[in-house]
Amino acid sequence: MISLLLADDHPVIRAGLRAVLESATDISVVGEVASAEAAIDFVTVHPEVDVVLMDLRFGDSPSDQRESGGVVATRAIRSMPRGPQVLVVTNYSTDADVIGAVSAGAVGYLLKDADPEDLIAGVRKAARGESVLSTKVATKLMGRVANPSVRLTNRELEVLRLVGEGMSNKDIAKTLFLTEATIKSHLGNAFTKLGVTSRTAAVAQAKKQGIL
Repeated sequence: MISLLLADDHPVIRAGLRAVLESATDISVVGEVASAEAAIDFVTVHPEVDVVLMDLRFGDSPSDQRESGGVVATRAIRSMPRGPQVLVVTNYSTDADVIGAVSAGAVGYLLKDADPEDLIAGVRKAARGESVLSTKVATKLMGRVANPSVRLTNRELEVLRLVGEGMSNKDIAKTLFLTEATIKSHLGNAFTKLGVTSRTAAVAQAKKQGIL
């Protein structure tokens, strides 16, 4: 049984998602929260959660916040020793939203207009740690790969080179005398510029462009 937490600030949306998900015999919605902070707190207290269905933007988030509440919560949850998988389900599909969520550790990104069957299938894939992307989002990312907008900085290239050598973020941080948070930031920037969503894809794309 897949234990799932719903994180969305709209009660009607949560009710709709719950109805769809609980139509599957192998998914159990164990909780609902209306804010990014509450999602972090719930997962901290309930380690049995397998997947968090995360919205990106919550009504109580500051309008001038650089990252959406969903991205901040995703990063916090995925940094936990046994943090559950996070599957973003939202109305937003801008480049910054998609890359931000995936870079923060989300295993997938679906839009709220997804078919019920696709949502259920996405939750199952997320629980297995498999990537989940809607067709619209996947097309957007492929477009960025075909038309990269900015070249990588020397530090971003250095980090990618070490990733290509099989080093973890922790090992890279020690090698470059930086914090793990800084390494993640450089990787996130590299992902955005290269139009990819994973370490392996970033290295491959950099090599393909002849910059690594």
